[in-house]
Amino acid sequence: MGCFFSRRRKPGRGGEQQQQQQAGAGQDAASGEQKAPQYSWDLRAKIDPKDYTFSGLKNETVGRLPGKVAGQQFVIQDCENCKIYIFDHSATITIDDCVNCQVFLGPIKGSVFFRDCKDCKCVVACQQFRTRDCRKLEVFLCCATQPIIESSTGMKFGCFQYYYPELALQFKDAGLSIFNNTWSNIHDFTPVSGENNWDLLPETAVVQDYVPLPSSEELKAVRVSTDATKSIIPITRGRRQKNSDESCLAVFFAGDYTTANARKLIDEMTSKGFQLVQTKEVLMKAEDAHRVFQQSALEFIPLLDKGPVIALEFNGDGAVEQCRSTINEVFSGTKVFVSESKTSASQDVENFYNFADMQMGM
Repeated sequence: MGCFFSRRRKPGRGGEQQQQQQAGAGQDAASGEQKAPQYSWDLRAKIDPKDYTFSGLKNETVGRLPGKVAGQQFVIQDCENCKIYIFDHSATITIDDCVNCQVFLGPIKGSVFFRDCKDCKCVVACQQFRTRDCRKLEVFLCCATQPIIESSTGMKFGCFQYYYPELALQFKDAGLSIFNNTWSNIHDFTPVSGENNWDLLPETAVVQDYVPLPSSEELKAVRVSTDATKSIIPITRGRRQKNSDESCLAVFFAGDYTTANARKLIDEMTSKGFQLVQTKEVLMKAEDAHRVFQQSALEFIPLLDKGPVIALEFNGDGAVEQCRSTINEVFSGTKVFVSESKTSASQDVENFYNFADMQMGM
């Protein structure tokens, strides 16, 4: 109100320039036409929903290249016999009423929701995964939280296996860790007594047999590999039965090469026949360290302020001895917690993952 009744400012220092700017904003000197005022929101890029929707397609191969979705929401609906590839990160994705489709979805910051879909094969990375009223979906999944199925049958799950050069940065842009993957920890919201609505895909399942590489010239430009050894996500056994009674916990503390060191240890251990059961990346506090590291806690507490830790569980006879040997040979000078002995290893694993699941709300 005060501004409405305030006096007009007299031209002084800078006043002439101010008057010219006001005149230019209201009237074009050459044409004498009145100009519409411009606001900051008028300068924003206009978003066309059609650019973020695949709808009513049949027998087509379609997709989006890296950088073309850039964190927006995406909708896929009423598609049949289609191959669909989203080679970018997104906010959320809903997939409705799709039949016999093969789908790749790059990292999703929020949720992916399949509704009323059947006979689809998918590769999906997301924060939250949910299905409702679906039948016969086969999914290679990376999910940061517990996947949920509802009123769905014939569901099968495997561990996400995929690579292309832009994928690592897309995971970062979507706020997803490559080490937080609960792909096999399925919660059936509507179980039926005596029946199992979901199962795991065979260990030998190959992604390319389910979701083939794109065949269109445009999408071929994305240098995709479905080779499990190149996967951006470490391949874990998840809830599959362990081969041995012996497991080992290795915990890397935050530093310049934490991710690279964790991947190196995975390569070293799996090349010797040990199996990677599960991985986690999570922040820890001093009280958490006492519970997980016990008598070694004081040594590691000062390292917790640097960032999240990465934990790996390996399984196999001799896992503890081999893990400690590899750490000493390959990672000299790097602080790593490794289970002290075979007898303590199982308890170390249980302590850490109980803590991690509480931290992640599972």
